[in-house]
Amino acid sequence: MTSPLLTSPAPLPSARGPLGDAVRKRLTGEADAVTVRSAQAAVAAASDLLRDDDVQLALFLLYASAYGSLPGLDPRLEWDPELIAVRGVLEAAFEQRLREVVPLPEMPEPTVDAVGRALFTLAADDDGPSLSRYLARKATPEQAREFFLQRSVYTLREADPHSWAIPRLTGRAKAALVEIQSDEYGGGRPERVHAEIFAAAMRGADLDDTYGAYVDDVPAITLASHNMMSMFGLNRRLVGAIVGHLAAFEMTSSIPNKLYADGLRRLGYGEDVTDYFDEHVEADAVHEQIAARDLAGGLAEDRPDLLPDIMFGAAACLAVDGWVGEHILEAWSRNESSLRERVDA
Repeated sequence: MTSPLLTSPAPLPSARGPLGDAVRKRLTGEADAVTVRSAQAAVAAASDLLRDDDVQLALFLLYASAYGSLPGLDPRLEWDPELIAVRGVLEAAFEQRLREVVPLPEMPEPTVDAVGRALFTLAADDDGPSLSRYLARKATPEQAREFFLQRSVYTLREADPHSWAIPRLTGRAKAALVEIQSDEYGGGRPERVHAEIFAAAMRGADLDDTYGAYVDDVPAITLASHNMMSMFGLNRRLVGAIVGHLAAFEMTSSIPNKLYADGLRRLGYGEDVTDYFDEHVEADAVHEQIAARDLAGGLAEDRPDLLPDIMFGAAACLAVDGWVGEHILEAWSRNESSLRERVDA
């Protein structure tokens, strides 16, 4: 059966400011140009780049053009020089802000064992808010629905940001990443592709599984989490950061996914909804070892110059995803929605 992900394109996200509006119009062929000056103005106007709706939506659209994830974007404009220049301005400011607010962990020795231990320690010491525990014990049906909407921005494209690193790696690090990604893409079974299992979960929860259907609903910090992965993956100079990101991502996945599944069962959802989360309990327990040691540790041992970025990518993953969880839980603690109101540009 053909996936709805391929047959039901969602409307393009609404602009959240002048830059996003200009980028959207350029990517769809409605406008002739978008300027670097407009990107610089948007950066200058942002009080917090990570939570700026206009900047994060513009970046999301530019990355969507590279992924081909939103069918309404003209593929002939993927390498448009002006759009690439705009993306470069936004990425430089975004990366600088991340490096300012994410403390760099202490550097281990560039060996498989030392890097693996350091990454596991970093993950274990993370004291960010636990969205999974809240969902397991307290979340209401409406909050569970919001959880799906927040997760859909990345998870309906799961693994794609990290796959950009495959051609940029060699040897054992490349082999380790391909081993992980093969599982993410179903190991040759289309129905077990993790993004497709999540799409099935959304359908089981009576939600639209079309990629991009809920982008207008999520706040800028949720877009920033996905944009960070895309930036790390798409830029060859940041290959260490995307490797570190994946390692931290896998190491903090298994137990939370068990709690998510428990919470969804508590709310009465069936196996069609919990299958995705149950699948990740076992899979990510294996992946975390491969990602920490063979992938990140192997890369650091072969390329010691990349060690700072490996550790930065891991720390950034934990920090930004922690801020997403913090945003959601703070809204719920006030009995408010964690979603943004849809506002016409």
